[in-house]
Amino acid sequence: MAAVSVKYLLLWPLLWLCVRESETENSRVFSDDDPLRPYARGHGPSHSHRHVRDCLSVTGGNTAHETRTPPHHGGDPEATVFVSNVPGSSRWVYGHMTVVPDPLRQLSVLEPGQPGGCERPQRVSVEETAGAAGCLYAQNAGFFNTESGACLGNVVSGGRMVRDSGGVQNAQFGIRRDGTLVFGYLSQEQVLDRSNPFEQLVSGVVWLLRNGEVYINQSLEAECDETQETGKFRTFVDVTGVRGMNLWEMAASLRSYGVVNAINLDGGGSSTFVINGSLASYPSDHCKPDSRWRCARHVSTVLCVHRRRCQPADCSGHGVCTANGCVCDAGWRGDNCSQACLPGFYGDGCNQTCACVNGGSCDPVHGRCSCPAGFHGQTCENVCALGFFGPACLQECVCDHQCPCDPQTGSCNATLRAETNHTLHTAGRCLANQMFTLWRREEEEHREQPRLTERAWVLLSCSLAALLSLSLLLHLLRACRGAACQREPEGLDYSYVPLTHINGDAGKSGFQVDDSDSQDEIWSPSRSGRTTSKTSLIAQTPAECNL
Repeated sequence: MAAVSVKYLLLWPLLWLCVRESETENSRVFSDDDPLRPYARGHGPSHSHRHVRDCLSVTGGNTAHETRTPPHHGGDPEATVFVSNVPGSSRWVYGHMTVVPDPLRQLSVLEPGQPGGCERPQRVSVEETAGAAGCLYAQNAGFFNTESGACLGNVVSGGRMVRDSGGVQNAQFGIRRDGTLVFGYLSQEQVLDRSNPFEQLVSGVVWLLRNGEVYINQSLEAECDETQETGKFRTFVDVTGVRGMNLWEMAASLRSYGVVNAINLDGGGSSTFVINGSLASYPSDHCKPDSRWRCARHVSTVLCVHRRRCQPADCSGHGVCTANGCVCDAGWRGDNCSQACLPGFYGDGCNQTCACVNGGSCDPVHGRCSCPAGFHGQTCENVCALGFFGPACLQECVCDHQCPCDPQTGSCNATLRAETNHTLHTAGRCLANQMFTLWRREEEEHREQPRLTERAWVLLSCSLAALLSLSLLLHLLRACRGAACQREPEGLDYSYVPLTHINGDAGKSGFQVDDSDSQDEIWSPSRSGRTTSKTSLIAQTPAECNL
């Protein structure tokens, strides 16, 4: 009998157990005739989905599969090594248990070697596939045709349908786009559903645990087939070597760990576990050409545990994919950056709140407020100024007499707010005072100054001319009278004449004043005597000449 090892996929939490039995003397180099290979003409039965639903009706009703939505956890996957004995036997098992916190972004189904490996078809080692994909942990996954190497069952890798089983029933494990984990039997329509398509999907044989209960007997009924090379289907379930566990023992062990659902994937000599590109399990096949060494078997599909990746790879066009997942652009949120910020939030990750008031809407990228009609300002805190209305208060009112309008609609038949009325009242008084002051100033500036009419100017000119003429006439008369006075005969009355004038005249005429006489003689008509004076001589002239 060929050496065998059994490997299981455990989820919720997602765990892997790699169990290897000890080799026997009859081990063969790269042997493909494992006793755990269930069917001779390929891995998996050929019953229809209708048959599976009938088989499961007793315990599962019309539901042929289970779904679970795991909570989102951060952190990287972790793997631990275990060694334990099998209760009730002398056998020991050892292997690896891997916990994957975020299956949607940290677990992928890979084709052998590289994308397109199932179409060639080809088989390569898990090390080769895992190394090219950068897997932290990796193990073989689905069954394959041992002769042609073709992948069997349903295979979806990274959202791309690689192989469609056409409705042939096997136990399935898959991850849908929304992160839902799926276990059990699926119809063709469910596999091809595009409303919430599969991101990863792989087929196994035997549903070990369903809802925390061992489900092997129901699987035997649903997947019953007696065409496998190694005998009855139950042999596939019950086989046990020196070391390792059969499927019954494995199901009981998983249940003790608190596992809820478990699907059995390809095992036996195909079982391979790789950590960071290096083989971490003990293969059963001998190497060529030196049989002293053991080499991992070339297999088909691979389960790859990696650092958190983005789903989709372009982060829905609104972010950047990093080792820790999508980093969303400002204004977008969600694991895949497909959701816009909720109202009132903006920025990277939508973790900043907007301060918009009065119904303003927030720009999810920069946080700027877009104000509704009738408001403006950075936070839409200001009502439109009087005379303006509409979005951003950019439109002018067209009301008669330049009256203010409704700041939102522009209606001239509007009831203004109390604060607006108060503003209008205050502003009206101020404007009225300013207007009256301005009007008075303009009135004074434009008021006509008093001016004479043409008739008045003529009269005024004539009056002035008459006055000038009269003045000239008076001066002429004076001049004439002055000349007449100088010709008056002597002996008439005299008026006062300055002594110096007389002396001047006397000097000119040759009259000599008697130095001995101390007083000048003065003649007066009122008396016949002489009066002498030392200072002046008084002469009388006709009164009419005294000008």
